[in-house]
Amino acid sequence: MIPLPLPGDDDAAESMARMLRVDHAGEYGAQRIYAGQLAVLKNDAAVGEIRTMAAQEEAHLAEFNRLLVARRVRPSALLPFWHVAGFALGAGTALLGSKAAMACTVAVESVIAEHYANQINRLPQSEAALGATLTKFRAEEMEHHDTGLAHGAEATPAYPLLTAAIRRGCKAAIWLAEGV
Repeated sequence: MIPLPLPGDDDAAESMARMLRVDHAGEYGAQRIYAGQLAVLKNDAAVGEIRTMAAQEEAHLAEFNRLLVARRVRPSALLPFWHVAGFALGAGTALLGSKAAMACTVAVESVIAEHYANQINRLPQSEAALGATLTKFRAEEMEHHDTGLAHGAEATPAYPLLTAAIRRGCKAAIWLAEGV
């Protein structure tokens, strides 16, 4: 028996809109993080890897842009904030060096991969195509995470503190972007 919705419960359309809104905002923020890193690490050995990850994030963002239009979902009203905050996070960690930039990648991508996994598990069967897209994107986010580790992220001074702070910030951003 399917439980009846309670007052204040989101309907399926609103739940989907919130999901797409937060995913779009997250991919927008990720693209800005990599832009900040690239602005600082212009000639660093890690630039090639960062460009590859940034290109994948741009493809993710393009897909969510398409989905927002197709499903008539408004983007997060906080995009101007994510524009600045994402770039600042990327540039700020890159100013600490390429290993710190990679630590940022590890932290962000671990939260996003977990977030996508939760969404995939909650999707109805009628959303198989979206599930396949999220599964592909999650795999690419995990590749970014692993790339960060392979490029010395854990050698960053205060790595546990830095990544914990970034992870908390990402979780707060997810919570905000869902509703605003």
